[in-house]
Amino acid sequence: MSNAVYPALLGAKIDVISAPMFRTRIQESVSGSEVRAADMSYPKYRLGLAYEFLREGAAFLELQTIAGFFLARRGAYDSFLFTHPADNATGADMLFAIADGVKTQFQLTRTYGAGGFTFVEPVMNVNAITNLKRNGVTLANPADYTVSSTGLVTTAVPGTNGHALTWTGSFYYRCRFEKDENEYRRFMYELWELKSVGMVGSLGNKV
Repeated sequence: MSNAVYPALLGAKIDVISAPMFRTRIQESVSGSEVRAADMSYPKYRLGLAYEFLREGAAFLELQTIAGFFLARRGAYDSFLFTHPADNATGADMLFAIADGVKTQFQLTRTYGAGGFTFVEPVMNVNAITNLKRNGVTLANPADYTVSSTGLVTTAVPGTNGHALTWTGSFYYRCRFEKDENEYRRFMYELWELKSVGMVGSLGNKV
């Protein structure tokens, strides 16, 4: 499991595939009635990118960069960190825990949704934290809190029961390549295209 960050390259198309995936076991009786069991509390995501062009010339080395990154991961073997173009930050002061006067450790989360329909997921690969607050008061790092490599916040004191803990920051998806091959096609001198880069990822460390 590496912490290499997937490179951002100019030739990527703006359309990105993002498909949340759960796993449900369904047992159907003779009458047609179903019994369902959810195997996953949090989804994996199927992600996809495409590149209209990758420049090969010495001034750019975009083809070499993406090809080298893929080779270093040995295809689908090793995981990496990916900045989702449309889902990589919390917004201001996102709630992630309520202090109970006892606990000092809290997992960072993000809430996604609108219109009364929301879903909370743990965030285990933090890019940056702009601020972290308790009851609206900004806490200092490391005097008031520390954050582990898996997004676990440890506060110096438990805090008052009922006080909200919020954070503002950015995060990565942990991903692996979906397949063990990438296909590059040269369409002009020193210009290549990569029609599809498939990934499987999560906000946690499932892959």
